[in-house]
Amino acid sequence: MEYFSEGGRSRTGRLLPAKTGMLAMTIQAMLRGLNRPVTLVPVYIGYEHVMEVGTYAKELRGKRKEKENAGLVLRTLRKLRNFGQGYVNFGEPIPLNQFLNETVPQWTQDIDPMGESKPQWMTPTVNKLANRMMTHINDAAAVNAMTLCATALLASRQRALARDNLIKQVDCYLSLLRNVPYSATSTLPSESAEKLVEHAESLDKFVVETDTMGDIISLDRNQSILMTYYRNNIIHLLALPSLIAQLLIRQQSVSLEKVQATVAQIYPFLKQELFLRFEAEELNDLVLRYVAELARQGLVTVEGKTVTLNQAQTQVLMLLGRIISETLQRYAIALNLLVSCPHLGKAELEEKSQEVAQRLGRLHGINAPEFFDKGVFASLFVTLQEQGYLDDQGRCVLETAKPLSRQLYALIYPEVRMTIQESLCQVDA
Repeated sequence: MEYFSEGGRSRTGRLLPAKTGMLAMTIQAMLRGLNRPVTLVPVYIGYEHVMEVGTYAKELRGKRKEKENAGLVLRTLRKLRNFGQGYVNFGEPIPLNQFLNETVPQWTQDIDPMGESKPQWMTPTVNKLANRMMTHINDAAAVNAMTLCATALLASRQRALARDNLIKQVDCYLSLLRNVPYSATSTLPSESAEKLVEHAESLDKFVVETDTMGDIISLDRNQSILMTYYRNNIIHLLALPSLIAQLLIRQQSVSLEKVQATVAQIYPFLKQELFLRFEAEELNDLVLRYVAELARQGLVTVEGKTVTLNQAQTQVLMLLGRIISETLQRYAIALNLLVSCPHLGKAELEEKSQEVAQRLGRLHGINAPEFFDKGVFASLFVTLQEQGYLDDQGRCVLETAKPLSRQLYALIYPEVRMTIQESLCQVDA
């Protein structure tokens, strides 16, 4: 049986939290005595071109979803052309009996052929299963030419890079993913960075200008918004090396212990938002592996227990760090609003965070549709409560929230930090 756990469109290109109804029905069927083994097989589907991306962007700006009809089909046929490649990857299967045995060892005691009772463990177990399913889907991500080039170009302030620099940036991402594999089920292209850039260019989504020094590849404003969809398909694969790079860009030189501590502090939020696969106890070793790869690429040097960026390769490291910078800006808004306005309730905090994010987006040209998505902020405040930054009544726990708010400010650029501070002053006024 096939069903779509997200229960709706992912208009931003990021995986949505699962709708748990079908998963709950699957477990309920087992509790009615289903004697056949059930295995959930996560499926990742990726594309180099999604025809509806423009429509998704309009819907995120408030336009109503257009109903499917014959006229829409005919208009679609006129648009058919070279859309590149599609990808279908299968994630690690989840044998449901094994999952229940691990999560609720006594679950078989609740088998009821009439299906009249709902065990207390049902809701948390279904939620855990849903999260594992989405994590396994993300584990099986397919990296391609379009996702890599979109990620690199969107990291540039002007959404433009010289061809040589774009190739160098794509090569950096490929090397990270090849030498520190994200998972056993994700897939990478075998072509060189140069060939991948050429292929992405053939899909006719970039503006290419030539001067006496070579080609400049860029995105116009409309394409910049649309390209966030493709970047978001793989942002989770590069989130941790991006966070490490951003810390090094802001600090210049930092101890390995500080890198590990910073990653550990911010990781729970990234894990929840991006369905990352790693457990907390894996992070220290993972940081060492990423730092070693950055050193191998010549982006940083490691002397003893200190990591220092290589000034000659600052641009590559800066663009790597910018992949996650908008996410960190969103966290900085939420945490510093929480600290500066501890009297606000959870609903007000979500609303004000969204307002500040919208203002920041307009002032700093942030086009990513999810940057001021209300649902993303709502999920963030749930994680804040789970991690102890909010108490049971939703009030700020200052002794834990303040250090994190300061750390997030330290990770973002000064001009962005100033805008957030000015906006928060107006909220508090």
